[in-house]
Amino acid sequence: MKAGVGAPGRAQIPERTFRTDGWRVYPLTTGAILIFFILYATVRIFMNQWYWAPEEHYLTPLYSPCLSTSCVPGSSHFGQPMGEIPAFLPMAFITFVILAGFRGTCYYYRKAGYRSLFMAPAACAVPEPHKKYTGESKFPLVILNAHRYFFYGALVFACINIYDAVLSFHGKDGGIGMGVGTVIILINVAMLLAYTLSCHACRHIVGGRLKNFSKHPLRYRYWTFVSKLNVRHGQFAMISLVTVILTDAYIMAVAAGWITDLRIFN
Repeated sequence: MKAGVGAPGRAQIPERTFRTDGWRVYPLTTGAILIFFILYATVRIFMNQWYWAPEEHYLTPLYSPCLSTSCVPGSSHFGQPMGEIPAFLPMAFITFVILAGFRGTCYYYRKAGYRSLFMAPAACAVPEPHKKYTGESKFPLVILNAHRYFFYGALVFACINIYDAVLSFHGKDGGIGMGVGTVIILINVAMLLAYTLSCHACRHIVGGRLKNFSKHPLRYRYWTFVSKLNVRHGQFAMISLVTVILTDAYIMAVAAGWITDLRIFN
């Protein structure tokens, strides 16, 4: 018994779609970016090295915070309460679980993933290959509804990233300094904050469940600000992916000694 577009009673149209525009561009490019980031992040978190540049005080966001005694000296900005991590386990597994959970359950990434990776559907007016629609009401997709809880964790990590950015203003003689890496880190933090604060869950938290905005002027002001960011949530989501990769790649290159950080001053 066929279902979906092939169900009895539906018009049987042999053409996949009558769209003549470049509808394939979005799913192909977005899917390529998502797959590249997944592969890059997976390889990096299992490397367990080249995440801390001691002279410049650069810590990659993929390993922040580093809470294990396995972390290289100087990279543990919040102590080492976790003890030693087994060699087969990535030191950044807490960071990975929280941030991957936040992005994986994000409304925008869910749309991007469905369209680009599962073709469900690849675009409007293009039938999807799945015969039955179940939504996100069954395991494991029901886990995606935990997005707002991952948001709380992502907000904590955003504050940690700000702290790391402050520490990157470190001069090589011990005073205040600034390098190209500092600029890259600042841009990445700005994009991460824009992505996190533009989240739909953030918008609901600051302005949801209110019957009268006039009685809550501060929350209304916050809700208005987040609503303006929310319009560009998808753009911030993709841009922040790129900035995270570039920031990690630059810090890895400096920490490994492949390149020298160009200093702006001190």
